[in-house]
Amino acid sequence: MDTPTPQTTPLTTRPPELLAPAGDWECARAAIENGADAIYFGLDCGFNARHRAKNFHLDDLEALTRLLRERGVRGYVTMNTLVFPSEMPRLVPVIERIAQAGVDAVLVQDFGVARMVRAICPDLEIHASTQMSLTSAETISVAAALGLSRVVLARELSVAEIESIAAATEMPLEVFIHGALCVAYSGQCLTSESLGGRSANRGQCAQACRLPYELVCDGQDRDLGDVRYLLSPQDLAGYGAIVALARAGVASLKIEGRLKTPEYVANLTGHYRRAIDQAVRQGVVEIDAAAKQEMELSFSRGFAPGWLQGNDHKRLVPGKHSAKRGVHLGQVQRIDGDRILTRTEVELALGDGLAIESTETASSEQAMQGGRVYSLHRVDGQKLRHVAAGQPVWIGFGRGEIDWQVITADASIFKNDDPRLNRRLRQSFSGPDAVTRREVDFSVTAVTNQPLQLTAALVNGPSYSVQSDRPLERARQHPATEAMLAEKLSRLGATSLAMRHLQLTLEDEPMVPASLINSLRRQAIDGLMQQIQSPPPRGVDRVAGEHLLAPIASPADRDLGSEPPQLSVLCRTMDQVAAAIDAGVELIYADFHDIRQYAQAAELVRPSSSAFGIATVRMQKPGEMGLLRVLKRHRPDFILARNLAAIEFFRESGVEVIADFSLNVANHRSAQWIRSLGVRRLTASYDLNRDQLADLVGSLPTEWLEVVLHQHIPMFHMEHCVFCAVLSPGTNKTNCGRPCDDHVVQLRDRVGAEHPLQADVACRNTLYNATPQSGAETAESLLRAGVRWFRLEMLEESPAQVATTIALYRQLLCGTVSPETVWKRLRATNRVGVTRGTLESKRDPLAVL
Repeated sequence: MDTPTPQTTPLTTRPPELLAPAGDWECARAAIENGADAIYFGLDCGFNARHRAKNFHLDDLEALTRLLRERGVRGYVTMNTLVFPSEMPRLVPVIERIAQAGVDAVLVQDFGVARMVRAICPDLEIHASTQMSLTSAETISVAAALGLSRVVLARELSVAEIESIAAATEMPLEVFIHGALCVAYSGQCLTSESLGGRSANRGQCAQACRLPYELVCDGQDRDLGDVRYLLSPQDLAGYGAIVALARAGVASLKIEGRLKTPEYVANLTGHYRRAIDQAVRQGVVEIDAAAKQEMELSFSRGFAPGWLQGNDHKRLVPGKHSAKRGVHLGQVQRIDGDRILTRTEVELALGDGLAIESTETASSEQAMQGGRVYSLHRVDGQKLRHVAAGQPVWIGFGRGEIDWQVITADASIFKNDDPRLNRRLRQSFSGPDAVTRREVDFSVTAVTNQPLQLTAALVNGPSYSVQSDRPLERARQHPATEAMLAEKLSRLGATSLAMRHLQLTLEDEPMVPASLINSLRRQAIDGLMQQIQSPPPRGVDRVAGEHLLAPIASPADRDLGSEPPQLSVLCRTMDQVAAAIDAGVELIYADFHDIRQYAQAAELVRPSSSAFGIATVRMQKPGEMGLLRVLKRHRPDFILARNLAAIEFFRESGVEVIADFSLNVANHRSAQWIRSLGVRRLTASYDLNRDQLADLVGSLPTEWLEVVLHQHIPMFHMEHCVFCAVLSPGTNKTNCGRPCDDHVVQLRDRVGAEHPLQADVACRNTLYNATPQSGAETAESLLRAGVRWFRLEMLEESPAQVATTIALYRQLLCGTVSPETVWKRLRATNRVGVTRGTLESKRDPLAVL
């Protein structure tokens, strides 16, 4: 019986743009020739989140954008890092050059940078980077006031959530469709900053999520077998969601990988080009095993749909490895000298790269032995050059290439490099002629006794017309024909164009010499290309950008008066709240895992002299506005808002709002914009060290600020739930049984530090630095500058530790103890001691650029 052919329905929506990464010129060409509609790239002058990529020099911009316009490909510059006030003068000429070169858009994380781009060139599109942490229609609505043209959504959204956002906003949306996944929300990961002074918000991520961790549960080590990479997700492969995302109206599908090779870019761009085209024609996407293997060979930690199909924490992070592996080839059946016997699951050839799992897994991240295929023999001894899938074969390696002492029978073998595939991919973009061509239509009027007229017009683009100097004569023997003219006009091999259609008016049998039609074709194409390659006319106002460099307020403008310092304390347990009340602090924030506890906290605080505040969750996703309405019912005096939706909701509700560190305010213009939303005070980004914080303080009114002096840095903030992944038989919050309610968990890193893991009310995990960090040394200078609000953040401290910590900082702010005394006494009362923290670092995060 024949299997019925599935019904297909072509897409009626506009197909999404295919956006490819370009870390250098070769990657740009690989993307162009394999069908990208747009590329995104960084500049080597900094301000982009991939400083380790080759990137492009400012002097490359004109040539690059000219190439992109010629090929009909859009170009977006990544300016997606936080910028400090002292760095902002460097931005002005960079933005000016970007605008003049004709770059189509800039990707921006920093609110202040967005304001500067809008001031300098209103015609230049601004795309909100995923690091702006826009995760809902409500957050997008607030950020739209910056003049955004597009929003790159967080990777942590499902297709259903993206559909919900798309239905509730007119803002064009961009979605990651393939590539490496960060376990933490982009823009919300402070791990590299906390542990090594390398900020992910400054393009210097150290990829601590790819390292092994041990689980400590209720004070005991939990044996997880070979599950050690608890924070390392598999790579996103979202081809199965293309149709749904296109039908939702998503504007752009983005491939991650500005640090990858041009072969990777060619491979992934080509496959996703074909997938999108198939979706347009048929309304389905079918990726066969061979195509999937090709994609895995370029780079793969294992493919998964990420969050696009919703949360499945076990599928997202299997936890057994964190490095590239490629395609599973088979298992080791026997070892004989420098060769192994296996049955292949995929094709194999001499020169292919293989990796074999080793017994070093328990002690090393590099738990693989690898090398090139040196020889292939059938089991009967016959030499081979190539082996099909499903064949038993002896694979030989170079002498000494593999440490056979750490290889055991049944070890998995992976094919991770295929030179033949790489050659084919390189050929797709390294030839002298264009591979992907733009279509051009010709219109010809050839009438005896009139000039020959020719118009070349790009499909959905500009046109250019020319005509002969003399009228055409009537042919005596060989009048012009449509076939002859079409053949001459189609000779576009040296260009990036291809003829699509010829519209011909032919009357009175004119004679059209080949030299004439060839000459007019060249003139028309040259004129058309000049139009295409010219940058769009734009107004650029450098003075407007320079105006934003000026401080909003300077120390000379301030009336410091005699107002005493005020202390707020963030508490995460009811006992901590009671201790803060007893200490008489001016403001107490409650930040609880159990939302039901807020009513009790409000009752406890209100009779005291302390004001009562509640901290919101950091991310607000579709369907979660109800969480904010619940907080409003407890009638807090203040809200510590951690996302834009919370700021807007409580401003409209008449509740005083303090903006938290997660809004990533790093300069006076981002601070000014946040204040314009109705915020009473704001917390600076944790990416600022002491000198940079002083720079910020010196550029704005100090009454805007609430400075955190003591805290456990929140390193990873994740949609991924480790509790569910390893302590529950379930897959997500609907079936996990909530182990986070019953267990106290830490993750132990390679140096033995045990970092506390907590879940918030929305089931998102935060991994906190085990060691509390103190900015005590900055207190005196901040007080002199006029700062009066300071915050202490508790995590797992006992009431006695809370009381001691508050007392010490109160004395510090009153000038009765020194910073050294604070550190000494805090170290004596904290199990893991205390460090001076990131505020005290004098490093320059841009020094490595």
